[in-house]
Amino acid sequence: MSNTIRIAIAADHGGYDLKEEIKTFTFDNLDIEWIDLGTHSTESVDYPEYGYKIAEIIKKKDADRGIAICGTGIGISIAANRDPYIRSAVCTNADMARLAREHNDANILALGARIIDRETAVACVETFLTTEFEGGRHERRVNKLSGGAHGT
Repeated sequence: MSNTIRIAIAADHGGYDLKEEIKTFTFDNLDIEWIDLGTHSTESVDYPEYGYKIAEIIKKKDADRGIAICGTGIGISIAANRDPYIRSAVCTNADMARLAREHNDANILALGARIIDRETAVACVETFLTTEFEGGRHERRVNKLSGGAHGT
């Protein structure tokens, strides 16, 4: 049985460089298969396109979780969250990433390439990928977010 986790990653032009850096980082105890949904350069693109792409792949369960990056993390997160199955959380530190998983069962981590540095981004990604949903009292609340369509 493989311990490989499939992680979708998407970015607009503002998040392209950080996306590429994250993909090259070696995370301890994590065997990641990256599913790169683009963009593939710093040429200007529209972030909603990439937010919709990552939401679709997570919804179809073609990836275990997602990382979405734009200049602030806000726009791409809003786009992804248009789908009721998606729980995309913009995080600016590892504590937020941990709580997004533990309490909200976030399935997409949104990062702002213009807001956080590389080290903080990597810490957020590692925390997001290694933290499990607590369930319990949080389960009822998370289920209300998507009309009962809860899933990780």
